[in-house]
Parts: sequence; structure tokens; C-alpha cells
Amino acid sequence: MTTEGEKTTAPAPPAGNARRAMAGRLSWGLADQAVCSMNNFAVGIYVARSLGLTAFGVFSLAWVTYGVVLGVSRGLATDPLVVRFSGVSDASWRTATARSTGTALGVGGAIGAVCLVAGLALGGHVGPAFACLGVVLPTLLLQDAWRFSFFAAGTGRKAFANDVLATVALVPAMVAAARMSSVAAFVLAWGAAAAVAAAYGCLQSGIRPQLTGARTWLREQRDLGYRYLVENVGVSGASQLRAYGLGLIVGVSAVGVIRGAELLLGPFLAVLMGLSLVTVPEAARVLRQAPHRLARFCLLLGAGLAGAALLWGVALLLVPDRLGELVLGDVWHSASELIVPAVLGVAGSGLGVGAAAGLRALAAARRSLRCQLFASACYVGGGLGGAAAAGTVGSAWGVAAATVTASAVWWLQLRSALRERHQNPIPEVRTS
Repeated sequence: MTTEGEKTTAPAPPAGNARRAMAGRLSWGLADQAVCSMNNFAVGIYVARSLGLTAFGVFSLAWVTYGVVLGVSRGLATDPLVVRFSGVSDASWRTATARSTGTALGVGGAIGAVCLVAGLALGGHVGPAFACLGVVLPTLLLQDAWRFSFFAAGTGRKAFANDVLATVALVPAMVAAARMSSVAAFVLAWGAAAAVAAAYGCLQSGIRPQLTGARTWLREQRDLGYRYLVENVGVSGASQLRAYGLGLIVGVSAVGVIRGAELLLGPFLAVLMGLSLVTVPEAARVLRQAPHRLARFCLLLGAGLAGAALLWGVALLLVPDRLGELVLGDVWHSASELIVPAVLGVAGSGLGVGAAAGLRALAAARRSLRCQLFASACYVGGGLGGAAAAGTVGSAWGVAAATVTASAVWWLQLRSALRERHQNPIPEVRTS
């Protein structure tokens, strides 16, 4: 296993072959993220138009809660997988994947049971949505785990096929949910589509998730897993705290407005949420094959994402109100006021993603944890402080300032980690 600051010794393939192989893997990653973006965008738009602003706010709370649980699953199960088992032998990958997916399934079952009980106890408008979320969490997390596993193996085409199937299955499920016209029905439809894709992942890989292997996996990966758990929960937990706090300070409808603005930036937000599918495995490969290129890889990645987000924001500003109303309905007018701060926030996050990928590849878990805790504190403070000062718009500007500040800290930490690795190289030690 590779620990923080370790030096890798894998021989580098010819530069031309390495670039072509990387381009191929990144292409499948971009294709997969495009499908995920369309999937998330379609779900949000369909629910917003079908249920109205208040019910959409309830659905958004369930969505944000899922994000927190997803962070737990990725931190314990799949983040260590992509850091330590990207580009390894097939036998090592299969053993690790069986345990990793079993861990994800176990996390979904345990936290799902809590959500189910809490939802039944809450009742009202919010309770049924959370109860249904508890039912579908195991399949949602398992499907996500298969995607990480395939990218760790360098077979992104399988992740793409899996997400295409999930999107196709989502269409009839959403149509059926629209007839019931409830938030709970849409949550169940979302989970049903994930269940189809999760089952297909087992067929694609020929691997059955090992729930009994979860304890072994957690023990072997504890030096990374628990730090990544705290780091990921810091990300998703900050979003949840902001959503709940915004609902208390401004109102539940404000949560729907923020979610509407996020939907306008859906392609980039989906990519930023799932970039570790592609960027961390690739950064790990760069580190093994050509360590001196890691800093350049991270810089190009971050700058490219930030630039693309800004271009998308310019395009959004040119969208006529009639088209915006066609897409988001009544949510458009409020959400469109947040385009500029939302775009700046996503651009700041994109710039930081490059540095975060480098720290993950270096297995610098302590540094990345410190960065993420700082970023999460800034996010919550900026979002809620802005809301108290200037409502929903103030919250958006506060988050934008927070993400730009956090991005600078990520890059400072990556610079320190690279310098430390250069000055104190440690021979790599691997175990399977």
C-alpha cells in the first residue's frame, strides 16, 4: 500500500502510448459524466415542473441528504479503491472491488434503516420523502460504487454503459411517479432506476459484493478511509447545513431556488461531484509513471474546469426568459438572479479540483483533510452569513467567496506536499 509521501517506482510507458491511453480513459470519463449530468438535470427539472417550488424544496432536502450519505460511502469504500487499486493486477482489483462494493452496500443498508425510521417518525411533507430515501439508499450507493470500480480498472466504457442503462430505466419510472404527484414517488423512481443499474454492474464485472468482506476492507484501508470519510462528509455535510440553515433563515422555498440555480450549472456540478471517477485514478497513474508531470496535470485540470465553468456561465446569461421559464417554470425567475455568483463559485471549485486530485494521488490524506475541513467551514459560514445579511442572493455570493478562498488553500497544500515528497522520498511498499 502507498502511504503519504511515498515514492512510486513503476516504469513509465512510451510518452505517446501513455497520452493515448490517458485520452481514451478521460474520454470515457467525460462521456460517463455527461450521462450523469443529463440524468441529474432531467430528474431536477422534471420534479421542479411537476411539483412546484415548495415540494421541490422538500425533494432538494432529500437530495442533499443523499449527498451526505454518498460521501460516507465513497470515503469508506471507493476512495481508497481508486487511490490504491488503479492500474493494479486483475486479481488484486477483483478482490478489492468485492470488498469495496460490499462496504458500500452495507453503508447503504445501515444508514438507510436510520432514514426510514426517521422519516416515519417525522411524518408531514418531509417524512415520506426521507422514508423512501432510506429504502433506496443501498441500491443508489451500490450503483455509484460500480462506477468507481470500473474507472479504477481503466474500463470506463463499462461505467458509461451502466449509467446509460440507469438513465433509460429512469424514464418510465419518472413518468409513473408523475402520475402519483408526490415527492416520495419521485424518490422511489430514482432509486428503482439505480437498482436496475446496480444489478447490471454485478453482471458486467462478474463480481458479487461481499458484505462479509466489509470489516476486512475497513481495517486494511483505515489509514485512508476514515480521513476520506471525514473529508467527504465535510463536503456534503456543509451543503446540508447550508440547505437546512437557509430554510430556517429565509424559508424552504429558498432551498428550491438554490437548487434551481444549481440545475442551471448541472453539467459542471455533476462533474465536480464525481470527478474522482477519472481524475484521481489518472493522477495516480501519472504519479507512478512520470511523477514530475503530476503538478502540470493538476494545473491543466483545474484551469480547464474553471475556464469551462465561466464559459457556461456566459452562455446562461444569454438565455432568454421565455426559454428559462420553459425549462424551470416558476423557479426560473428567482434562480436566474443567482447565475453570476453560482458560476463564480463553481469556477473556484473547479480550480481546486486539480489540487485535490494531486493530494489524493499522493495519498496525502492528512493534508487533504485539513483543506476540506477549512473549505467546508468557509462554505457554511459564507452561505449562512450571506443569507442572514442579504437573503438567498447573499448566500450565493457568500458561497462564491468561500470556494475561491478554499481553492487557494488546496493549491498551497499541494505545493507543500510535492516539495515534501521531493525532499523525503520513501520507497513504495505494496501489499495486496
